[in-house]
Formats: sequence, structure tokens, C-alpha cells
Amino acid sequence: MSSSTPRRTRLSALALSALAVAATVGGVVTGPAHAASPADTPASAHAVRAPLDAKALREAITIRPGDQAAGAVAWVHKSGHEWSGASGDVHTGKRISDTAHFRIGSISKTFEAVVLLQLSAEGRVDLDGTVQHYLPGLLPETFQPITVRQLLNHTSGLPSDFEGAPARTGDEQIATRFDYYTFDRVIQGTLRPEGRAWPGPHFAPGTRQEYNSFGYRVAGKLIEQLTGHSLKHEITDRVLTPLRMRHTSVPAGNTAVPRPYLPGYLPTSKGELVDVNEQGGNPSQMISTTADLDRFMTALFTGRLLRPAQSAELRALPRDADGKLLPYANGSNCNIGRDKGSACFSVALMSFPLPDGTLLWGKTGHDYGYASGVFASPDLSRRAVYAVGTDSFGDGAAPRISGRLAAAAFGSDG
Repeated sequence: MSSSTPRRTRLSALALSALAVAATVGGVVTGPAHAASPADTPASAHAVRAPLDAKALREAITIRPGDQAAGAVAWVHKSGHEWSGASGDVHTGKRISDTAHFRIGSISKTFEAVVLLQLSAEGRVDLDGTVQHYLPGLLPETFQPITVRQLLNHTSGLPSDFEGAPARTGDEQIATRFDYYTFDRVIQGTLRPEGRAWPGPHFAPGTRQEYNSFGYRVAGKLIEQLTGHSLKHEITDRVLTPLRMRHTSVPAGNTAVPRPYLPGYLPTSKGELVDVNEQGGNPSQMISTTADLDRFMTALFTGRLLRPAQSAELRALPRDADGKLLPYANGSNCNIGRDKGSACFSVALMSFPLPDGTLLWGKTGHDYGYASGVFASPDLSRRAVYAVGTDSFGDGAAPRISGRLAAAAFGSDG
């Protein structure tokens, strides 16, 4: 688990950089999809009317040599028209349903943030209250006060999950993929590890931004402390059930994935591919479909989940006392657009500028064998959800395919 955290953050950065580059081509996908080989299955999609370019979308989702991917699914909405499609599994030749389930990785952070924003609206937590107040003794005494808002907008300065732990080989990651990491296990193993030095903060809270999954482990623990319920219960009760997201779940240690599913693979040191759709993870990890994630984003942007004051947090980027955007710590994320190098994460979401001036909001996610993303314009006229089943430990799949989909989905209407 420790070795996967930097890789997943890097994938997010690469995917979004590719989106920026690809979107400049105005909806034209360069280069044809590769000719089908015996292991290839052609992409399939539902019929769609203009202004969506169905041909470009089909070509974008078709797996090509060098994609480092086994298959992909996508859902696109543009100017009142919708398209959904899927590639085939290039390794088995089997069809992949466009309703396939997949692991959404860090997209689950948005669900977690929604729960805390709802608790804020109910007066049960103050976003400017500190972790030290709500969870006394959880952080080492040497840590400065960290607010709940700073956990959610990645300005806490907390260390990374299991920071400093020895990196595991690919074979070790495959062998331990069923392990389940409770919030307490992650928090203890990160802040007070046995056999190695305890990590300190990366920077003073509120002075800069750095993508930080560990802050959301603490946030999950906080939700459970405030409510007396599991995070699974709160997300299900507050979000999934009201929105009738019947194909979305919080497994909480259940390794199975509902059928149909998008296969995701990891290679062993001998070059054998292992389908890793079943894995343990942690209490915040989730499974969903492209249609359900689109439903979630639509509800989020139309006020069905949050009151106006809390909805405003979704598009509020952290700033200093002079009103300037905080700097982003290391440049691996937030490296796009006019404010390149400045904070681009709000509470729950990430901002992403298109060349035509449209500002998209959304989130990417990564789990073993999976890379996914969901983005929408504030008026919901432009929306896209994608998931890629990868077949390597490399960084190639997300940027290649998401970039092509961005060109087809978010390019100009001509």
C-alpha cells in the first residue's frame, strides 16, 4: 500500500495534463484506432445525435498499442445529448458492458467530503474547527493545529499514507491486494510507525497545497467519531440511497465487485497478468458505474445534496490573507492553465480549465488496475465520466485514453 500512494498521485497529474493538451485539438481525434487483432474486441456504443461526435468517441475509447490498458468505459453528456460506450478486453477478446462496475479510487473523496459538508450544515462540525479539538490525541503533539477544511482541501501539510515505509515489489502488491486497512491502521502506521522514524508535517497548515490522501483517512475517522456510524453507513444513507445510486457501493472490506465489471490487471514479475478487480482497500474505497457517477455530479451541482453555503465550498480554492491562491507544493498537480502552479483543489473537487475558458470541476481516482475520472462544467452542459482497466504498473493508461476522450468530449462544436 505504501508504494502505491505516490504512483496514484502521479497518475492524476499525468491524466489531467493529457486532458489539457488533448482538449486543444477541438474535438478531432488524431490517428485511427488500431486494426483489430485476434485479442482485440471493437468498441461498442449507443447511438447518439449531434453535437456529440460518436465516431470520435468510439475511436477515443478503442484500446491502442502502447495504451497500457485492457479496456475502458465512458459516459459523455454535451448540450443535451448523451453517449456511453465501452471497448473490449484486449486480453480476453470479451465484450465489456458500458454499464460495467469499476473501482473509483480517490473519486470517493468527493463523497466523503459531501458527508462532512452536510454535517457542517447540521451544526455538528465546524470546518474551521481543529482536528486536535474533535479527535484529541490523534495527531502528535508537535503538529500545529489543522482544521477540518484543511483536511478536505489538501492544505493540512500532513504526511502521506505510510510515509517512509519500504517500497513493495509488484509481486508483493499483487499478493497483498486483499489486505484491508482500517482508518486506525492507516493512521497509526503513518503517524506512529514501528521500527522507523515518525514523519513530521510537510509544511505549516494553510500555507500551501499538496494532494494528500492521508488527510481523508483522518476525515473518515472524524465522520465515524461525529456520527457513531461507519463511513459506509453515512455515505449510503446520505448520498447513495437518496439519489438511487443502486450500482454504487462502499465495500468496506468485501473484496467482490458486482457483475458486469471492468477488468483491471497487474503484471507479475514473470509477465503474467492477474485480474485484480477483487481487492481489500480501506473503508473509504468505493465501486460505481459511469452512469451513477454522472448522476452524482448532477445532484452535486444542482443543490440536491448540499445547501448553498456548503455548495459554495465546492468551488472555493484556498487563498492566503491577501486573497491570492496558495502555491501548489511540488508542481506534480495543478500544473495547468493560467494559474499554473497554484492551488487547484477545493473541498471535494479539482478545477480544470479548458482552452475555451470553460472551467470544469471533478476528480480522478486510482486503485490497483484502475484509473478513472469524472468532470463537469458548473452548468452541467458538458460532463464526462471514464474508467480505464489498466494492465501495468506504469503511468501510461490514464493520460493516453483520458486525453483522447477529452478531445472528443470537450472539444469545440466547430
